[in-house]
Amino acid sequence: MKAVLLLGGLGTRLRPLTADRPKQMLPVCGRPMIEWVCEHLARHGVTDVVLSLGYRPEAFTEAYPDGKIGRLRFEVAVEPEPAGTAGAVRFAATAAQLSETFLVLNADVLTDLDVSALVQFHVDSGAQASIALQPVDDPSAYGLVLADTMGRVHTFAEKPGPGSAILRSPDGSRPTISAGTYVLEPTVVERIPPGRAVSIEREVFPALVADGTMCALAEDTYWLDTGTPQQYLAANLDILEGRRPNARVGDEASMASDGFDPRSRVRASVIGANCSIGPDAVVVRSVLMDGCEVGPGAVIADSVLASDVVIGAEALVTQNSVVGRGERIESDAVVTAVRVPPA
Repeated sequence: MKAVLLLGGLGTRLRPLTADRPKQMLPVCGRPMIEWVCEHLARHGVTDVVLSLGYRPEAFTEAYPDGKIGRLRFEVAVEPEPAGTAGAVRFAATAAQLSETFLVLNADVLTDLDVSALVQFHVDSGAQASIALQPVDDPSAYGLVLADTMGRVHTFAEKPGPGSAILRSPDGSRPTISAGTYVLEPTVVERIPPGRAVSIEREVFPALVADGTMCALAEDTYWLDTGTPQQYLAANLDILEGRRPNARVGDEASMASDGFDPRSRVRASVIGANCSIGPDAVVVRSVLMDGCEVGPGAVIADSVLASDVVIGAEALVTQNSVVGRGERIESDAVVTAVRVPPA
């Protein structure tokens, strides 16, 4: 089976980490996020992926010059201009000449979803489109989906907003959202009008619901949207601390201690290559990308440092701070927010 991976977003909420690379190329425990996504798909029989690209497509082709990401072959479909989520699907499916049932995934979501079960459910249901559902506590920022006991969708409300009456489940159960993984028939592509931006969540899915040709399968599994710095940090720590048991941490996530002063303390953190950590420095629940330098007595907690960041002696970086590539934090400084390098 083939899959279309939607990778065209700018990753604005992850700035400055995405200032020089797409968010799916950010490292998660030492490996680009896209590799985690493709590895999961390969476990479920996917053989080929189509990368629907817009922002910095060369980041993928240069990183994988042999045309494979892990075990999966890939081809790219670079939109000349953004055409919405449905437009991106149409463009990629047309470019790859997809003529059979295929998967579509939002590739900034990390999940242990049983993709094989979703595909089989789709085949058995006879639907034109089947989507994975994930229960959440607050669905207001996502696509709320209501389905009957047979899985037939009767309500699809994209980002209904806090306080909406539709958010309240009559039986008190947790509401379910679209988990960002879809199984589509080629007939769905034919329903996407060309020549303009089209939202799959706001136009295509509601039309399929109205026709009674959309089904959904709920599965309560590991699921994380990595769109914010806090979520990106969680993606790393969840794997590191075993909250995502199906994810394998290899040697690339190990913290080589050559650059660590023996008097430093590093706990529950992912440290990139060629980093140095000075005496009495503390790094906890954080991500340091390659080439970072942490001065004596500095404290890094619950934060992310991009590559080649220098933290001065006794500085404090905490409270979900994000420090952009090459930024220098002065000694004794206190950082509790995003720090973007000057242009």
